[in-house]
Amino acid sequence: MFVYRTATRFLPTSPVMFHCIPLWRCSRHVEMIDKRHCSLLYVPDEIYRYGRSLEELLLDANQLRDLPKPFFQLVKLRKLGLSDNEIQRLPPEIANFMQLVELDVSRNDIIEIPESISYCKALQVADFSGNPLTRLPESFPELRNLTCLSINDISLQVLPENIGNLSNLVSLELRENLLTFLPESLSMLHRLEELDLGNNELYNLPESIGCLVSLKDLWLDGNQLAEIPSEMGSMKSMLCLDVSENKMERLPEELGGLTSLTDLLVSQNLIDALPESIGKLRKLSILKADQNRLTYLPESIGNCESLTELVLTENQLQSLPRSIGKLKRVSNFNYWGLQWSECLLCSREQTDEDTALWLSENQSQPLLTFQTDQDPESGEKVLTCVLLPQQPCEPDTKGSDNLARCGALESLVNDVADDTWDSKAMNRISAIHFLDDDEDEDDEKGTLLRRATPHPGELKTMKKAAENLRKDLNAAKGLDSNKNEVNNAADRVTTSKCFLPPVSRHVVLHNPADPFFFFYTLRPPVWPTPPLIKPRDA
Repeated sequence: MFVYRTATRFLPTSPVMFHCIPLWRCSRHVEMIDKRHCSLLYVPDEIYRYGRSLEELLLDANQLRDLPKPFFQLVKLRKLGLSDNEIQRLPPEIANFMQLVELDVSRNDIIEIPESISYCKALQVADFSGNPLTRLPESFPELRNLTCLSINDISLQVLPENIGNLSNLVSLELRENLLTFLPESLSMLHRLEELDLGNNELYNLPESIGCLVSLKDLWLDGNQLAEIPSEMGSMKSMLCLDVSENKMERLPEELGGLTSLTDLLVSQNLIDALPESIGKLRKLSILKADQNRLTYLPESIGNCESLTELVLTENQLQSLPRSIGKLKRVSNFNYWGLQWSECLLCSREQTDEDTALWLSENQSQPLLTFQTDQDPESGEKVLTCVLLPQQPCEPDTKGSDNLARCGALESLVNDVADDTWDSKAMNRISAIHFLDDDEDEDDEKGTLLRRATPHPGELKTMKKAAENLRKDLNAAKGLDSNKNEVNNAADRVTTSKCFLPPVSRHVVLHNPADPFFFFYTLRPPVWPTPPLIKPRDA
């Protein structure tokens, strides 16, 4: 249905006789018509009656294909919405809309913008996104009053060389196109605050991009950039910088000049180190550096006192600086998937402001619960958590060499065929001992024993491995006549003794000089030792 905004004046009536005046004879002043989502196949004729007063016409989300010539007699239009239709052509008569301020023709089938659009001198907001356009008209930069221009997803390959003439542009969206370079004149857009160049084919940026001193948000994600120019360090107004999903190996030290930066996104690159100057970003709130090649973090990162979200997943970090403990506002710390060696993490004490601390990809809850304990070696106050990664396991040197090779499928095969098998390992050991336990101690001193329970998945793996090994042994030794005996021997399995480190060793060490900082040591997890299979000698 129509929605009208009108000012109606009725003619005076006779005191004696009443006449019915047709509706079309009424002097009606209609300023706005909203006919969105009405499944229109053509522009209704009644709209043309208000050509002298109509200022806002919304025909979005219909099935319009053509704009007839009478449509362009609505010369008073200031806002025109034609998005989500099936329009294939913008006629040259669009030049009649000289008072048009907002134009939205996004998500249509328009293949070309006429050169005559340059006559729409009052145009300030234009959206041509989602059309099969490949170029902009040469006269387009003559629209000097444009402040917001959206031309996303139109297969645009090149920008007009004189695009810098759009000197009043505040927002320019060029996402999901085929741009490979930017014209130098782009640096003339001194009022530009938002520039979206994501998902293009850019290989480099002009050094003159540093002249965009008013720029606040810059999206460069999903390109082919190997680096960003150091001149960007002079963009003091920058709030958000997204260079994720590129091929960058380093960030310039001049990045520290972006003193107003709050969001820095460098995910999915090839960066092996963050610049030391990152500590100058005192207003930085979000830092996402996941899926890179980071091996360390600079000590200066502790100066990013406003940081609330830190994402470091899927890197090659071997250590974290103690200065991370200064990040008192961090509420979301995500670092699962790191390649820990002897990684010492410095962190402040858990507070009510914490919302997430991700140590593992399959962690069931965003926050972990820590318990207070005392480190037996240093005597310092510690926090422990059973979900922290386990320490490396040292094999039992008193046992056979088979125990040192446990955990790999290759060792499983070798153990079965090894003639030096220790007969003591034939008896199943169902107890799990901890490394700190003194084997010479009596059980009366409180040695903790945990009885192993076979996991159904492990038993299936054992069964398949036994069947495969049985076939291999029969083929190699030609024991067809003794097949039953070999089968019986292969079906008898035993497991080696599993040594797990004590949970209390994975701790957060408290710094007595500062009650707010804690340090905890994270080490790689130790998985349960797989069972070993040994056939009985024939």
